[in-house]
Amino acid sequence: MRVGFVQWPDGLIPKSETWSALCADVASSAPDLLITNEMPFGPWLAASASYNAERAKQSVQIHEEGLEALQALHVPIVISSRPAIEGDRLVNEAFVLEGGSFHSLHQKHFFPAEEGWFETGWFTTSKPGFESIEAGGLRIGALLCTELMFNERARAYGKAGAHLIAVPRATGQSIAEWQTAGAMAAIVSGCYVVSSNRVGSDSGGPTFGGGGYAYAPDGSLLCQSQQARSITVFTLDKQRAEEQKSQYPVYVEEKLVPSI
Repeated sequence: MRVGFVQWPDGLIPKSETWSALCADVASSAPDLLITNEMPFGPWLAASASYNAERAKQSVQIHEEGLEALQALHVPIVISSRPAIEGDRLVNEAFVLEGGSFHSLHQKHFFPAEEGWFETGWFTTSKPGFESIEAGGLRIGALLCTELMFNERARAYGKAGAHLIAVPRATGQSIAEWQTAGAMAAIVSGCYVVSSNRVGSDSGGPTFGGGGYAYAPDGSLLCQSQQARSITVFTLDKQRAEEQKSQYPVYVEEKLVPSI
């Protein structure tokens, strides 16, 4: 399967000239599965420490338009995330489009609270759990940005038989720790780990660093995004992920002390 990951610009607007150019890049690359960056459309809300209901509604609306734009790519499988209003906050929902049909995965559970990423002020979680899905013959899970830092989630996906962990991100210019986290997620899960990130600073928030990548199920780096290209594509071998499940350390079971 041909899997594509991207580095799309901050502040991306559906139906804009920039979007049209990105669509042409996707079409020419012809991926079977596309992974976008985290909440890929519009300004990055969490640059502000204070929740603003009107800006939240605008972000939801632009991502509704973005959902239509993603469906219009006619890529067989697209993995992304979007905001949705939940009470006086938003939730950040990972989802899969398969054949244009929408399937929810899970809501983001882990949120930073620091300059440029005041996510705890904007987001909540109303639905527990980290679901995976069968799509295109693969078992797929997603970790949204900061969730990648918690290896137990990647390991659980591997134990559930996942072949691919998609990691939509919105992270800054320092990418070394995200590369380490991606490699470790692959090592503990026996899954391909593939991540896309925003790039630049077009909407007054932090400067996003791009740095998308694909790690093989053994943790080796397959490829990285390039500044001159908005999309990078590699070939995913499902059998390689299945075989890695019997290799160290994926097969190792935790021994629990019996309760007295």
